[in-house]
Amino acid sequence: MVPLAAFAQDTQPTTAGDAPPAAPAGENRRLDAASVNDAAIRTPVGADTGAEGPAVLRAQILLDRAHFSPGEIDGAFGSNTRRAIEGFQRSRDLDPSGTIDPATWIALNSDTVDALVRYTLTAADVAGPFVKIPEDMEAKAGLERLGYGSALEALGERFHASPALLQRLNPDAKTEAGAVWTVPNVAAATLPKGDKVVVDKSDAVVMLLDDAGRTLAQWPATMGSSHDPLPIGEWTIKGVAKDPPFHYNPDLFWDADPGHEKAEIAPGPNNPVGVVWIDLSKEHYGIHGTPVPSTIGKTQSHGCIRMTNWSARALSDAVAPGTKAVLRE
Repeated sequence: MVPLAAFAQDTQPTTAGDAPPAAPAGENRRLDAASVNDAAIRTPVGADTGAEGPAVLRAQILLDRAHFSPGEIDGAFGSNTRRAIEGFQRSRDLDPSGTIDPATWIALNSDTVDALVRYTLTAADVAGPFVKIPEDMEAKAGLERLGYGSALEALGERFHASPALLQRLNPDAKTEAGAVWTVPNVAAATLPKGDKVVVDKSDAVVMLLDDAGRTLAQWPATMGSSHDPLPIGEWTIKGVAKDPPFHYNPDLFWDADPGHEKAEIAPGPNNPVGVVWIDLSKEHYGIHGTPVPSTIGKTQSHGCIRMTNWSARALSDAVAPGTKAVLRE
């Protein structure tokens, strides 16, 4: 395990909106499995097309399965989906337009599995314990574990989806063992070990590259702020800690409560650094998860690189001590 000293805090207020344009009315708003699983879809997906609908959701799921993550799958086009499309297009030698055109649909649809599948909830899915997470850092330190707040939140993380999307797909489903839900069929394959991690500030993404410089995977990320800029340069990964505690040191945060003392916050998916800490050779800096996946790529951080919990976990399994980490503008 990597010793976790006082490292950069996880959250920061939103600084820029990412709301898509108003969605068109009618059939494009329906998100039933038959529509989303239609491999004949050729509806363009981009900033100038429909804001949401079956084509957008299908694209997000297939991008996730190809390891070009749109972040939290929500069925709505936004900046993270655009970045994922561009990364996927570059990896397939297609025009990186950020819009899914017919050629990009052909490449995505080479994955022939259903995008939406049926999933039967287990007793473990709904057992908890679920806990209300306080905002105050010292109050967080009083909890034995920072677990999920609800079964719906846990299912969202498992299927890389917003809780709102899961509710929309399952308006009448109960959150109990034996209930059958419709869920995104997200990436499950293990990535090969990468040669280099690239953190690109201008595009707000983290990329995993092989030794030939090819992009194996790409994820959206939140990185730095005007108060705590991303430490540009070449570093190395020192190690990985799974399910880490968070050692809160208010002296490291410009906006900390002056009355706070140092505290250790228990592990869990709602821990300030989520389920994974990837330690960098730059002191106090790392790549880590988050308790708020909907904000990834749309907010600021206290200097560290923040990803969704599932993205940070996938990256952590594909790196090793000594892996290069290039942080660039």
